[in-house]
Amino acid sequence: MTTKKRNRFTRFWKILGPGLVTGASDDDPSGIATYSQAGAAYGLSTLWTSIVAFPLMASIQQMCARIGLVTSQGLTGTLKKHYPRPVLYIMLLFSFPAIVMNIGADIAGMGAVGNLLFPSVDAQFFSVFFTLMLLGLIIYLPYQRIASILKYLCIVMLVYFVVPFLYHQDMGEILQATFIPRIKPDKNFIAILVGILGTTISPYLFFWQASVEVEEMKHKKRHLVVDKRIIHNMQQDVDFGMSFSGLIMYFIILTTGTVLFKGGVHSIDTVEQAAMALKPLAGEMAYLLFAVGVIGTGLIAIPVLSGSLSYIFTETFGWEQGLDKKFHEAKGFYVIIAISLLLGLSMNYIGISPIDALLYTAILYGMTAPVLIAIILHISNNKKIMGEFVNNRLSNITGMAALLIMSAAAVMLLYLQFTGS
Repeated sequence: MTTKKRNRFTRFWKILGPGLVTGASDDDPSGIATYSQAGAAYGLSTLWTSIVAFPLMASIQQMCARIGLVTSQGLTGTLKKHYPRPVLYIMLLFSFPAIVMNIGADIAGMGAVGNLLFPSVDAQFFSVFFTLMLLGLIIYLPYQRIASILKYLCIVMLVYFVVPFLYHQDMGEILQATFIPRIKPDKNFIAILVGILGTTISPYLFFWQASVEVEEMKHKKRHLVVDKRIIHNMQQDVDFGMSFSGLIMYFIILTTGTVLFKGGVHSIDTVEQAAMALKPLAGEMAYLLFAVGVIGTGLIAIPVLSGSLSYIFTETFGWEQGLDKKFHEAKGFYVIIAISLLLGLSMNYIGISPIDALLYTAILYGMTAPVLIAIILHISNNKKIMGEFVNNRLSNITGMAALLIMSAAAVMLLYLQFTGS
């Protein structure tokens, strides 16, 4: 690599931050389980969803990031200031159980995969170990170090780019499935599509993106001036993060859709089942890489999940907040993170299975996402709040598409759950 190219890469790497971490956290162990279910059950039929989801994800996350940059507040703070309190409390009511169940499903998935890698150690031990380790790191480390660790952990997810090519692939079939959407008139297929949308466009990401942009501004001491260069850098960061997320999703569906589906394994309920099923069909290396990737994504996603919940609470009640603060400076903020992690861990002991947790999470996310997207669109077009940085036409088109698609998904999800047809 020449010096010029190396300097260009270094500059680009410095731009990457909240958007990359947000995108990577979107592919958490519970998301991997959903994508694995899609690939195992329907082969490559859902590959096209990663192409459709990208502009929707990127558009909404850019709006959230811009709200954080322009207002110097998280999304909850903006809601509190400009919208009726009942809207805020309803978001809080739905977000808390959904995020806690998501954390619980991720902790359980990491524990189970840890047990696969080291069978002599019980999965529950790994779940407790990962929970306490993450809690200690979040409380002890300053924001700059946490952000750096999360950023470099994203590299672990590159393993999913390798796994499909450890198995023979039909490139013609892959290209057709990627660019020609196929929708089966089957309630289970529709449910999988709804699940994919729910796990890729999740409300907790909206809150995290806005709040962590404020953290980033404080760290770089530039919160007094927001200009077009900062907005442009943010857009590059978010676009890269969301495309990275979409590619991970694509390659997981590709892996399970070719290896498992063609190998006769059509029913996958958990990430550890997906990893175990890969072992005899695609070899030891594919199995190990897939399993290591699950743990890596969990280490990224759980701080994002717990952090987003803590931002929601502390902004709602006006408490001190921020990963840049020490524990004694923002006790409430860190206590909420601790409670969310411990409640998530406790799901392993109170009889709520990870699959049930994913189902309940999808329903709650599905009901809140359309409302939040509508509010985000309204804020992003309000000149009193956003000034010159209101949405452009393209942002509004993609944002409205996200609103309509997520609303349809929510209606379909509720219909499937309550009618069972």
